[in-house]
Amino acid sequence: MISGVHAIVYSQQAEQVREFFRDVLEWPFEDAGRGWLIFAMPPAELAVHPAGENSHELYLMCDDVEATVEQLRAKGVEIATPVADRGWGLVTKIMLPDGSAIGLYQPKHPSPLKPTAG
Repeated sequence: MISGVHAIVYSQQAEQVREFFRDVLEWPFEDAGRGWLIFAMPPAELAVHPAGENSHELYLMCDDVEATVEQLRAKGVEIATPVADRGWGLVTKIMLPDGSAIGLYQPKHPSPLKPTAG
């Protein structure tokens, strides 16, 4: 029935944000025409949390947040917040070229991407 997920990042500086995903994160992409890049994302998971208001968030996941932060800094990426232990993961935010931030975290919770034996 569902064959994938298409996430969208809206930006007033779309070209610079596309360059970030292409050149800094080095995600594979297809040019859908006239520079409209569509990126292949790493495997993903979806969580649904209770909340007082409806909203959506996007986090990039990594296996070692400290090492990933250092790799991103070496590529000129600004880290927006210090790494913090939230219990469910080690979390920070990284700045995109348009001035917005995106979450980055090293999960500490079980993941369907890495099933536990049992």
